[in-house]
Amino acid sequence: MKEVIGICPVCGEKMRVTRLECSHCGTAIEGQFELCKFCYLTKEQRELLEVFIKTRGNIREMEKELNLSYPTIRNKLDNLIAALGYEVEKRPSIDRKEVLKKLEDGEITVQEALRLLKE
Repeated sequence: MKEVIGICPVCGEKMRVTRLECSHCGTAIEGQFELCKFCYLTKEQRELLEVFIKTRGNIREMEKELNLSYPTIRNKLDNLIAALGYEVEKRPSIDRKEVLKKLEDGEITVQEALRLLKE
């Protein structure tokens, strides 16, 4: 069976379903039906969401499965969050020199510095 597309390939607007039919008994219902918000995601976004669920949201595991870097996955997740209609939290940009200075001064651990630099 073909997959329902949520976005019109001609104009880019949201599509609507106008007919539903039972494959068992043939009952059909016609009207204007909204698709769920997940139907409006791109194939790539849906695949990312599947990997997110499969890995229970563990970005490190997502890195391995998708062979992508941590920042790339974070950006893709931000795009997915926005596509679902939620506000994306703005992350402050990290001053690498400041992180290294804090590490040198013993204010943060190596693990904390690595985490900050990866963000």
